[in-house]
Amino acid sequence: MAIKDYSAITAADGVVLRHPDRPEPRYMPLRAWKNFRLLMKDKEDTSLVFKIYESLPSSGFMPRVEKLALSERGAMLRATEPNLPEILDDHDALRRTPKGSLAHAYCDFMESEGLTAAGLVAEAESLGRAKYDDVVQWFAERSRDTHDLFHVLTGYGRDALGEQCVLLFTHGQSPTHGHLLIGYAGSVNIKLQVKGSKAPVMAAVNEAKRTGRGAPPLIEQPIRELLRQPVEDVRAALNIPEPTMYRECHRVWRSEGIDPYNLLATEDSSDEALAA
Repeated sequence: MAIKDYSAITAADGVVLRHPDRPEPRYMPLRAWKNFRLLMKDKEDTSLVFKIYESLPSSGFMPRVEKLALSERGAMLRATEPNLPEILDDHDALRRTPKGSLAHAYCDFMESEGLTAAGLVAEAESLGRAKYDDVVQWFAERSRDTHDLFHVLTGYGRDALGEQCVLLFTHGQSPTHGHLLIGYAGSVNIKLQVKGSKAPVMAAVNEAKRTGRGAPPLIEQPIRELLRQPVEDVRAALNIPEPTMYRECHRVWRSEGIDPYNLLATEDSSDEALAA
């Protein structure tokens, strides 16, 4: 089967879908596994996440880029939202939307966590990867920049399980082996950290994956418009229900004396008690 030449296809504004100088992605599962093991040792090193994704490219990625880029919606989004971090980090403007809006919920989340959209950009760019003037660049950056919106819309926090749930939700939206590896292997690691717990960890991540599959892709939505709307209305429109099993995990852990936001500390404390 002939490989499609995406460098010969352009969007409505003349920008090529895939720049001819952009390196062809290579599937390197061993490199992905090596970086995953490093990630388990240092979960704050998000550069490892990007390396895992690079090592496990999806065969469906370019068809998704082409489908959006050649549509009227894609042309509109590229014209009106070329750079999401500029929109998402302008909290003064976002706070001028009505109370209860997605914008307010997003600002609350980012400010409470000490995060910025620009910070995620800086982490990605610290890898030193070349940039190309093509639609792939816009699509990949838009995928990256909507990550924290996923947290807000789904209700999954930045605890260990919440991050795995967001990854599996993302897989439901845009399937990749990278999301599966980190999401499921990370979930198994959580179960190993809290041995004997009755928390339904795997049910929670499977629920997240189903939710992601059943929701229209966020990357295709007009983010400016969504930010102005009541957050509950946005969730309803995008078919994002309450994260029932995730919250059940938190309930069970707390009943077992486990802090959902510090599972390692709980494990370490238990080990120290046994050694005393």
